[in-house]
Amino acid sequence: MLWVSAQRQIRADYSGAASQVNAPGLAAPPAAGQRAWSSSPLRVGKSARLLASYNHLLMQLPLRSLRFRLAAAGLLPTTRLARFASYLLALDLFLFLLHTVLNLLRASYGQSLRIWVILLSCVVSVLFSAVGIRWTKARLLWRLRHRLIVTYVFIGVIPAVLLILMAFILYGFGGQFANFVVTSELNTRLQSLASANAAIAHELAAHVAREQPPTAESLAGLKRADREWAVRQVCAWDHEKLMLACGGDADTTPVSLPAWLRSSFAVIVSDRDNVYLRAVARLNTGSHVLTVVCSEPLDRNLLTKIAGSLGEITLYAPGHEPVNKNGAATNAGGTNLHPLFAAGNLPPASGILDRVITFATPLPVMDWENGDQQKAFALRVETRPSAVYAHLFASLGSFAIGVEYILVIIVIAFAVIVLLALWAGTRLTRSVTGAVAQLYEATKHVNRGDFSHKVPIRSDDQLAALAMSFNSMTTSIQQLIEEQKAKQRLENELVIAQEVQAQLFPQHISQIESLEVHGFCRPARTVSGDYYDFLNLNANTLVLAVGDVSGKGISAALLMATIHSAVRAYSLEGIPILREALAVGAVPRSSAMPEFPGVEVSPGALLSLLNHQLYMSTPTEKYATLFLGIYDAQERKLTYSNAGHLPPLILSEDGSVRRLEKGGTVVGLFDGMDYQEATVPLRRGEVFLAYSDGVTEPENDFGEFGEARLVSLVRQNRDLPLVRITEIVTAAVDDWIGDKEQPDDVTLVLARAR
Repeated sequence: MLWVSAQRQIRADYSGAASQVNAPGLAAPPAAGQRAWSSSPLRVGKSARLLASYNHLLMQLPLRSLRFRLAAAGLLPTTRLARFASYLLALDLFLFLLHTVLNLLRASYGQSLRIWVILLSCVVSVLFSAVGIRWTKARLLWRLRHRLIVTYVFIGVIPAVLLILMAFILYGFGGQFANFVVTSELNTRLQSLASANAAIAHELAAHVAREQPPTAESLAGLKRADREWAVRQVCAWDHEKLMLACGGDADTTPVSLPAWLRSSFAVIVSDRDNVYLRAVARLNTGSHVLTVVCSEPLDRNLLTKIAGSLGEITLYAPGHEPVNKNGAATNAGGTNLHPLFAAGNLPPASGILDRVITFATPLPVMDWENGDQQKAFALRVETRPSAVYAHLFASLGSFAIGVEYILVIIVIAFAVIVLLALWAGTRLTRSVTGAVAQLYEATKHVNRGDFSHKVPIRSDDQLAALAMSFNSMTTSIQQLIEEQKAKQRLENELVIAQEVQAQLFPQHISQIESLEVHGFCRPARTVSGDYYDFLNLNANTLVLAVGDVSGKGISAALLMATIHSAVRAYSLEGIPILREALAVGAVPRSSAMPEFPGVEVSPGALLSLLNHQLYMSTPTEKYATLFLGIYDAQERKLTYSNAGHLPPLILSEDGSVRRLEKGGTVVGLFDGMDYQEATVPLRRGEVFLAYSDGVTEPENDFGEFGEARLVSLVRQNRDLPLVRITEIVTAAVDDWIGDKEQPDDVTLVLARAR
């Protein structure tokens, strides 16, 4: 918008400068002079300099101004929302700087600006987000290709991605929950083991404090009440002296007391290639330091109890040969994790979508010998979604309702996103298909010849630009058709004018016994402004007329027709010279002027009459050159008057050339002009040659065709028929012009005395 404003300002400046050129002090002369003023070198030169300077300014502004660079890149805020957001951003930056300065100065009231800075920052973020969405939408959806890609993304990609994401969430959530069930059960057993171990330790500490034998009646009670305590070992030490021997299965390796124990804990340990749930309670009772260790083997039996109907659980350990659920070695080899044992069974599938879920989680295990953590142990749970969620809703109780709500909300959110994607994709598709349908409907109107139909434009994208181009195209075609019709009408009129003008030239020349004549005219355009005529006044008198009207085309042809009719009218009516001149005001009346009835019009008087008529009836810039001669066959003399035409030539047999220059200026330009006459003899064999400037003025790289070349051609072929001489001359002129357009009408009049 700013660039457009700059262009408008420059146009306004140029208009002001142009108005100075047309200032009252330089007012143009009236009437015809206005045309000369509009094309004067002063005004054209100044306008050209103004345009050149402004074009140079337009080229330099984007390079020197950051504002124009931003405008060219489309980053300059042009909408109200963008400008408002920019103003708020500037205000926010100002307040932030002021807040920073006041904090540096430790002003107490500087902290009050912090709230305004935060508030304005939030508002500016929201506004610029909206501006960014608009800008991205305008840039992204302008092209039809981008719009189709976005449509495909909304309709095809987003639903597919959401379905994949939903499946991944269900799969990952199910696997994570299965591992969570197993690890939480192990943690629960560890906590229970740690609680019982702490109670045993306090009981032993009480016996030691009373100096009684170290017995643990609570342990015996636990073993009687819970069968799981039958496989658990409980050992006790006073410092490093064994107080309570380890109990448990006969195959169970006794627990040793490592030197690194300093505190109580409950963890999973690895001891002599076996894995245990082990709780340590350490009590300091003054002179006694009691250490009680309770241990339960983490084996297939324990995992089977934990797995239940959940699925198959496999424990992986480093450096062990893999085994199957029956305890047999698989001989898989390798150096990474290997399955130590597996427990439980994979539940059957409840449907086609009840696929197997396999998820593994690392199991932190402590090395009992040195107390280091071994992170290489892992648990893998293989289950199905039906078993996971049945176990979930059965074990979580009231918390399962919240989980169910969360899953329902996720499904609803995904459904809303899919519906929005389908709506957006459908809307974009309809915008594309609707625009194409409108263009198709417009093409049907064009096919029927209706170019007035316009495609409605309701957006600002590539399809709208295409519709605008289509409307512009149909408008241009309609204008071209109208112009073609007008041109066709003009051509038809020109053909008619050409036919009419062809009838104006002599069709049948009545040759005089002592004079042979021939005329030729070839227009540069459809019609000609050149003129020639042969008019027999009687058996011994012939009028020869040759002329050239200023300009070309229709206007010149009309003026030529006027001259033709006037010459014939004045010549055939036999009006007395003086009376006719007085009647039209060509010459002043005098009482000494007698009338000569029956005397034929002379060339000079006829030119005076014609000059007055053209001056009064044609525009100022219209005029004509005209040679008028009357040949008397009895006396073999030619009486003529030349009104500004190229002087005709008389070529004698001895090679001499006579020019017929007597007369005056052109006709139609000045009023009240007199034209002198002269009489020359035409001897037997002499050739009369009259021509227009279309014969001598054509140019090529060697210059003009010229009068000398014309005279040479006629002299060399003077004995040939006049028609043949005309053909030779016009062919030479054509060769001289070459491939260029004929610059002017070619007219040639020949007469030969015999």
